[in-house]
Amino acid sequence: MAEEPLLVASALEAVFPSGDGVGPIDLVVERGESLLVVGPSGSGKSTLLRMLHGAVPHAVPARTTGRVAVAGREVGVHGMASLADAVGVLAQDPESGVCMPDVEDEVAFPLENLAVPRDRIEPAVAAALERVRASGLRARRTTELSGGELQLVALAAATAADPPLLLLDEPTSMLDGDGVRAVRAAIAELRTRTGAAHVLVEHRLDELAGDEGLVALPPRWLVLSRSGRVLHDGPPREMGAPLLRRLLAEGCWLPLELELRALLDADAAEGADAVEGRAIALALSDAAAASAAPPPAAAPVLRARGLAVAPRDPFARRSARRPPVLEGIDLDLRTGETAALVGANGSGKSTLLTCLAGIARPRAGTVEGARAGLVFQHPEHQFAARTVRAEIAHGLGPGAQGRVEAMLARFGLAEHADRDPHRLSGGQQRRLSLAAMLVHERQLLLADEPTFGLDRRGTIEALRALREAAGRRAVLFSSHDLRAVAGYADRVLVIAHGRLAADVEPLALLRDPALLAAAGMRPSRSLRRLATAVRHPAHLQRALRALDDRAMQASMAAAAEAPR
Repeated sequence: MAEEPLLVASALEAVFPSGDGVGPIDLVVERGESLLVVGPSGSGKSTLLRMLHGAVPHAVPARTTGRVAVAGREVGVHGMASLADAVGVLAQDPESGVCMPDVEDEVAFPLENLAVPRDRIEPAVAAALERVRASGLRARRTTELSGGELQLVALAAATAADPPLLLLDEPTSMLDGDGVRAVRAAIAELRTRTGAAHVLVEHRLDELAGDEGLVALPPRWLVLSRSGRVLHDGPPREMGAPLLRRLLAEGCWLPLELELRALLDADAAEGADAVEGRAIALALSDAAAASAAPPPAAAPVLRARGLAVAPRDPFARRSARRPPVLEGIDLDLRTGETAALVGANGSGKSTLLTCLAGIARPRAGTVEGARAGLVFQHPEHQFAARTVRAEIAHGLGPGAQGRVEAMLARFGLAEHADRDPHRLSGGQQRRLSLAAMLVHERQLLLADEPTFGLDRRGTIEALRALREAAGRRAVLFSSHDLRAVAGYADRVLVIAHGRLAADVEPLALLRDPALLAAAGMRPSRSLRRLATAVRHPAHLQRALRALDDRAMQASMAAAAEAPR
C-alpha cells in the first residue's frame, strides 16, 4: 500500500477581524517533499504556516474553515502541543519564540517537552547546533545574540527532535552569507537523513539558491496573490510571463532569473546565462544614459572617535559585563551621502547603531553631532501609539497632518491607517517604522536592516526613500543584502574582527574576495558579472537602479492592465 501523505489540507481558509486572510487552499505534501510558498507582503504566507500547525486559530484568533491533518492527526482537534513531535517550526521573528536564557537550554527545550531520555538530549543538542554551524554559540546567553545568531539557534531548536515536517518562515532573513549556506545545508541534510518534508517561506531566493540558480530551490511553488488566493501550484518554470509580471506588479520577490524573464519577455527556451547577459547589457546601457552622480557630501553631521561598544545583557551583573564587540571605531557621517554598514552575524552592527543613536552608552570614545532617528531591526520595539496614523504623527507638533497623510500614501499604509501597528504583517510594520522616522526630517537617519521582511516593491521603495532622504540628511543603514548595498550606498563600512576593517565604495568591496569573506557576504553570480563589466563605481550603482526601475515600470504596467 502507498504511504499516506504527510500533510493534507482541504478548503483551508482564515479570516481575521480586519478582513485580511488567506485561502481557501487545498494542499497535499508528501514525505520528503520541498514546497516554497511565494507571495507579496500581506498575502498570508505566515498565516498559512501558522494554520498548518494550529497556531491559527488556537493561539492567534481568526475565523477558520476547512481542515488540515499532519501525520494523520487533525490539527483542529489535537492542537499545537500534540503535534510537537511531528512539526518543527521556525517563526519569522525568532526572538518572539525564545523561551530560555541560555542557548543550550533553548535547543534542549523541545526535546525535554517530548520526554526524550536525558542521556540522548545532550548529543541531540550538539548535533542540532553543529547542523546549522552554530556550535560556537552553545555556551552563550540568548539575550547576547544578534538577530542572525538567534535565527540559527531557533533553527537548531526546530530541528533538534528530527520532526518529519518543518515549517520555516524566512529562515535566512537575518543571516550573513555563511548563515544562508548553513540553512541550505541543514535542510538538505535532514531531507537525506530523515526524509523530512519542509514548507518554506523565503524572500532571499537568489542567496538561498547560490550559484546553482533556480534548480537549487524547491521544485514546487505555491504562489499566493495579494488577496491570499492560490495563483499557481507547481514547478516555477511553468509560470508564464503574464503570471510573472503579475507577481512583480503585486510586489513579489522572484529569483533574478525569473524576474529577468518577465522584464525581457524572454522565451522559455532561452538559457539563463543568455537572459542574464542581455539584462546586464541593458542595465549598463540605461546606466550610461542616467544622470550624473550626486554632488559631493557636505561636512560631517556625526563624528565618532575611539568608540568601543558592547551589547547590553539585561540579566548580567555590572561586574560581569561582556567585553566590547567593537573597539577603536572612527567614522564620519555626512549630509548628502548614504552609507551602508555590513558585517557577519554577531559582529556588532546593531550595537553600533544603537550607540550612534544615543540609546546605548559607549564603553569608551565619543560620539558628537546631530540627534539621530533610528529604525529598529524589530519594528514593534519602537511602536508607541495605538493606530498606524498616530504612530507616524507621534512626536510631531500641530499642523503636521499633511505630512502624516503623505507618508501613509507613500508607504502604502493609507488603508491601514486606523489599525493597531502590532496587528500588521511584518512587511507592513517595517514600512510603518520607516515612515515614522522619515517624517521627522532629522539630520541623521540610522536604519537597522530596513528592507528585512519587505517584498520586492517595498524593498525598492524603502531604498529609494533612504536615497531621497540623504539629499537633506546623512543616512546609515545596515544590511546583508549586497544588491541593495551596491545599488543604493555611496560608501560601505565593513565591520570585521572587532574593528572597522574598511570604508570603501561598493564596487571595491565586490572586487575584493578577502574583504567580502571578512564581512560574511557572497555576491550572486549576476552581481559578480555586473561588477566585472562596469568601468566606474557610479556605473554599478546606476545599472542596479536601472534594473529596479524596469521592475517598477513593469509592476505598474501590469497593475494597470489587471482586471478590476
